[in-house]
Amino acid sequence: MNKIDITRIRRFHRTVTREAGVLDQSFLGRGRPLGLARVLNAIGRGITEVAAIRDYLGLDSGLMSRLLRGLEDEGLVSTTPAPDDARRRIASLTDAGQAEFDAYEDLSNTRAHRLLQNHPNAQALLDAMDLIASALGQHAVTFEEVDTRDSRAIWCLTQYFDELARRFETGFEVHLSKDPEATSMIRPQGAFFIALSDGLPVGCCGLKGHGDWGEVKRLWVAPSARGLKLATRFMDRIEATAHDLGQSVLRLDTNSQLPEAVAMYRRLGWTEIDRFNDDPYPDVFFEKRL
Repeated sequence: MNKIDITRIRRFHRTVTREAGVLDQSFLGRGRPLGLARVLNAIGRGITEVAAIRDYLGLDSGLMSRLLRGLEDEGLVSTTPAPDDARRRIASLTDAGQAEFDAYEDLSNTRAHRLLQNHPNAQALLDAMDLIASALGQHAVTFEEVDTRDSRAIWCLTQYFDELARRFETGFEVHLSKDPEATSMIRPQGAFFIALSDGLPVGCCGLKGHGDWGEVKRLWVAPSARGLKLATRFMDRIEATAHDLGQSVLRLDTNSQLPEAVAMYRRLGWTEIDRFNDDPYPDVFFEKRL
């Protein structure tokens, strides 16, 4: 990396710091600095356990306590012991706190809308932001098991199908493929996972149950999060889940027009086998014994 590259990164940091109002004493003109606003935002978004807020924002205990005390003094937040463990504290917004959270949301949404509206290539800007956010937050990606009918799962699957339609020479129509029933990827038959980067879905993968064997389905990672080994982490979860469900063999299919997927399966120890289904799209088939 040369000197100009370093300069570009530092310019980016300075610009984001300025535009985000990090150093402003009154973040978004609401009369309090960014630190207090971030805690208020975390609680408003549903992160209510004090320890979880601290971990999410990367704060030490002392600073966390001072920020909470400041919000309590303003009458925006109240804290109570957790019902099941008095050692844990739960924070919640008061009516005034909810109103303040809503005001911050409106201001932030307006600024975001204005930025996109004033840029000549809004999609390129969003793609660049996703790439940077995924890179900076790669160690905080979480995985969640969800119903395939969850709106976030549906969004991931839609992105996956759209990508196949772009990459396959023949296009892709989901009704022509052997799309698994939603219930076949829900326990006790199977499972479905999504990856979340600060709440934004960036990938998915399913396990379809066939009794004593399972099938890996719909592995997709957002372009902005590729190269961060999320696909490998998905596969690890699928194998562990299959083991828990009593499945001794896993199979999957893919297409040679997705060479990076074929290479990954081989690298992870999967063995190429003969065709095991009549789906018209795949032409490469793998198996792995657990």
